[in-house]
Amino acid sequence: MGRKRKSHSAAFKAQVAVAAVRGDKTIAELAGLHGVHPTLIHAWKKQLLGGAEGLFDGGARSATRPDEELQSKLYEEIGRLQAELTWLKKKLSRFG
Repeated sequence: MGRKRKSHSAAFKAQVAVAAVRGDKTIAELAGLHGVHPTLIHAWKKQLLGGAEGLFDGGARSATRPDEELQSKLYEEIGRLQAELTWLKKKLSRFG
């Protein structure tokens, strides 16, 4: 039977990622010190650096999420209506 996956807290991930960005120790040293795979450290570091931009946006990024949600719902509605229209055209062609 396999081992259960470890789930690390956000604080732990941030601590390890900041240590990786700092560059005082190599990724291999950090992996051995914290008991995680080096690939995880690379992923957490990338996630930290990618999300750092959002810290300085001043809330501008949070306003786009409802727009994306609305856009997703509208595309779903368009798809449903197109399928319905196709079905109706097939049914009407039998009468014409």
